[in-house]
Amino acid sequence: MADIFDEPASPAGGGGLIRLRLDIGYDGTNFSGWAVQPGWRTVQGVLTDAVRTVLRLPELRLVVAGRTDAGVHASGQVAHLDVPVEAWQTQDGRLLRRLAGLLPPDVRVTGARPVSPDFDARFAALWRRYVYRITDSDTGPDPLRRLDTVAWPRPLDAAAMQQAAGQLLGLHDFAAFCRHRAGGSTIRTLQRLEVVRAAELIEITVQADAFCHSMVRSLVGALAAVGAGLRPERWPAGLLELDRRADEVTVAPPHGLNLVEVGYPPDPELAARVGQTRAVRQPG
Repeated sequence: MADIFDEPASPAGGGGLIRLRLDIGYDGTNFSGWAVQPGWRTVQGVLTDAVRTVLRLPELRLVVAGRTDAGVHASGQVAHLDVPVEAWQTQDGRLLRRLAGLLPPDVRVTGARPVSPDFDARFAALWRRYVYRITDSDTGPDPLRRLDTVAWPRPLDAAAMQQAAGQLLGLHDFAAFCRHRAGGSTIRTLQRLEVVRAAELIEITVQADAFCHSMVRSLVGALAAVGAGLRPERWPAGLLELDRRADEVTVAPPHGLNLVEVGYPPDPELAARVGQTRAVRQPG
């Protein structure tokens, strides 16, 4: 997952503009990630074209909560954009249905509403929550869930994985679990890391204030190594002492990962949150 703090957010709406929040879900299987890349099919590119067409705008910019990588899914993605007031007024009440008729079946806008001009999908977020699905069944994933559930080649001890997960919580430098990005910080607050088994399905819930590139999938890979008995329970936490990417950590496949929710403060606290996040994440 790409670092979400590597580009500035658009300014708050003004001068006849209104800020809209979009809630988005997509199957990442056939997308080359969120961010626009020339010559590649991306969620941002497909969604931008559809919104422009429906609202009859020459251009627009979507600011997203988390720029997911190729193959990663989202059921709770959030973005914002600024549009002319009249463009929204002409579509209010019809926008979701019109977008559903225009978008391909692997992406949907599930909500669209005006928000405070202080709302920023990226910088106002308090946390992002992901869920990673693994099965260690001998027969592999249920055929109807094969696109969002990873078949693990070894039996996994979920209790051992949970023990290892608990040692990673809190504010740390997660450099060992992140792919290097020039100028990017790897210091994050991991708020939640839970491993829950239900029969032959294991779900790993990961929540933090933000994530650096490939951090979630690397955490899953490290926990899976513990669950498979290849590493001791203390091993993932020991990697926090490194100031570089740990080559021995396997990055789990992308299709097991789903962005399920993004949390935001109440409207009166949005501006303060945006200022705080910018101050922490950007070099000063």
